[in-house]
Amino acid sequence: MAAGLPDLVDCARLAEDAAVLERVYELRDLPRLKDVLAQPEGVLHAKFAFSKAASGGAGAHVAVRAVPVLTCQRCLQGFAVAVQSASDVEFAGDELAAPSDAQREVFRAEGGRVSLRELAEEELLLALPIVPACSTPLTCGNAPQRLVDASPPEEAERRPFGALQDLLKKT
Repeated sequence: MAAGLPDLVDCARLAEDAAVLERVYELRDLPRLKDVLAQPEGVLHAKFAFSKAASGGAGAHVAVRAVPVLTCQRCLQGFAVAVQSASDVEFAGDELAAPSDAQREVFRAEGGRVSLRELAEEELLLALPIVPACSTPLTCGNAPQRLVDASPPEEAERRPFGALQDLLKKT
């Protein structure tokens, strides 16, 4: 993030002004991502377009994009995944103050102020896969050779219930 730009912002004032803010965060500076990343390199680009919500409170359209390197849960190797996500949020002081008929996701704003870094981090976390895995098992870093081989093994051609079919014919 550029020096001098505040992280905590007044949601109501920015919504009143229909402000649009853009920020860039280092992935290594996002504490909730540390356990998910295979490598801490990379950046998160975030854009916040503030507006009045239908309920009369403050809201924002949050858009993020990043290319984090995650750990594949099949081969335990790092792989890059392009992530792009956007959602609309409505700010509330606490869960009790959140409108029950909110058309947007509700994000907690302490004292009417919100951390842009935390908002962007939350959006990125929601966009990441629940179980990170390389694109296909055939290209996975430690795929067994028989999966990569084009010819199927003889065992796959065997019919495990073939004997059962023969028994049914006898009865």
